[in-house]
Amino acid sequence: MELFKYIAGRLGRSLISLVLILIIVFLLMRLLPVEGYFGDRSDKLSDQTKQMILKDLGLLDPVYKQVYNYFKNIITKFDFGNSISYYVGKPVWSIIAPKISYSLKFGVASLVLSLIFGVSLGILMTMYKGKLPDTIGNGYVLFINAVPAAVYYLFIQFLFTKLLNIGMIFDENNPVTWILPTISMSLGGTASYAMWVRRYMVDQINQDYVKLAKAKGLNNYAVMTKHILRNAFVPMAQNLPASILFTISGSLYIESLYSIPGTGGLLVNAIKVQDNNLVQALVLMYAVISVIGMLLGDILMAVCDPRIKLYSEGGVR
Repeated sequence: MELFKYIAGRLGRSLISLVLILIIVFLLMRLLPVEGYFGDRSDKLSDQTKQMILKDLGLLDPVYKQVYNYFKNIITKFDFGNSISYYVGKPVWSIIAPKISYSLKFGVASLVLSLIFGVSLGILMTMYKGKLPDTIGNGYVLFINAVPAAVYYLFIQFLFTKLLNIGMIFDENNPVTWILPTISMSLGGTASYAMWVRRYMVDQINQDYVKLAKAKGLNNYAVMTKHILRNAFVPMAQNLPASILFTISGSLYIESLYSIPGTGGLLVNAIKVQDNNLVQALVLMYAVISVIGMLLGDILMAVCDPRIKLYSEGGVR
């Protein structure tokens, strides 16, 4: 019952966050010049025609009414409006839906790689603390956090497409072209998990339960994986949102870089042509993913460790 109340409270706050994000994006898009609504026709249309188009789009209504109508259409009809300039007149959701599967496949694959290689690297760095593997691992984490992602994304694309003798453009029928984009998207999450695992395991090495395990005759690897790492997974659940955000930010650039027909490249193109309805729907989708990630991080932490108090005297944790 307590867990249910905790989840309900977190869910309520998550919904409030989503509404605020969407309102802010909605208002920011309304601050852009109205010429973007007319595309290439802007110089050819008369002022009267432009006003008629803006009226049909509801852009001459008071802002509060525009916001109300937008939310009303989403809630009652699941209608995000029609494309203004990307595919003129086409429902926004019909443009986004076919592209979700591409982004989902890359996102899930990169998250799995991040978890596997990040945790493995963190364990290796801890076992060889102060030695060559630890130095290399710390160098990798520092590089990922210090160098702009666009730099090493481009480096990976230009270098390895030549080494592997594959095209620089994504080909749905050629599985080899999936490799570099997936690896590139996983690099940030891998560094994050490796850094966290190493930090936690190094802190726990001198704890009493670790000394007891070693006294019972368990080897160093067994102590690391069966005891320290198991406890590390509890707070590590909170790293889930960070991994999801790394994946989202990476997909926005990588999908454009490799011409992947996913939602990341679509968002970049929609912003370029100032298709407000399309941008708002995509931002909402990414915001939902991010908020769900943070929500899952909190819930996983509570479920994995019953000792964590969900409520305190001051209110919700």
